[in-house]
Amino acid sequence: MLRGTMLLVLCLMFCAALLAGAKTIYDFTLNSIDGQAAPLSAYKGKVVMLVNVASRCGFTPQYTALESIYEKYKDRGFVIVGIPANNFGAQEPGTNEEIKTFCSTKYNVKFPMMSKVSVKGDDKTPLYQYLTDKSVNPKTGGDIQWNFTKFLVGPDGQIVARFEPKVTPDSPEVTSAIETALTTAKH
Repeated sequence: MLRGTMLLVLCLMFCAALLAGAKTIYDFTLNSIDGQAAPLSAYKGKVVMLVNVASRCGFTPQYTALESIYEKYKDRGFVIVGIPANNFGAQEPGTNEEIKTFCSTKYNVKFPMMSKVSVKGDDKTPLYQYLTDKSVNPKTGGDIQWNFTKFLVGPDGQIVARFEPKVTPDSPEVTSAIETALTTAKH
């Protein structure tokens, strides 16, 4: 009985280790804001910031800082991926076309934008299931609390930091983490 239990425990630990080590953001594909498949594997070797965004949120002006840091670091292998979500206070009610128009006309956004998804709840997109899974990402996992939560991902596809909405994209804490991650990027 003890031997069988030990074998089961070892098997479970091995399976958990395989699952935890196998996934990166590169295993996921979203749709671009224009509806085209957008595999995150296209960003292999780059430092990526994934941000759940909304057009009618108190944090929406962060688009300005997001675009600014994107412009500052993009030539060094940095990319921001904006991921619209309507999970908090119905603050992203528009269609993908309306979101695209809003971002480009009001904030001159040039970084990649994806189609609207759910980042919380029963219909949470697989990428956000992965990002928020505390068993896979113990330091950065946990439910998304609001719009403009930022995940910084290293060139290997692993999450290196999470910044909550109140932390602005151009804060020293964020820019320092980006610069550190960029030291290992291949662009």
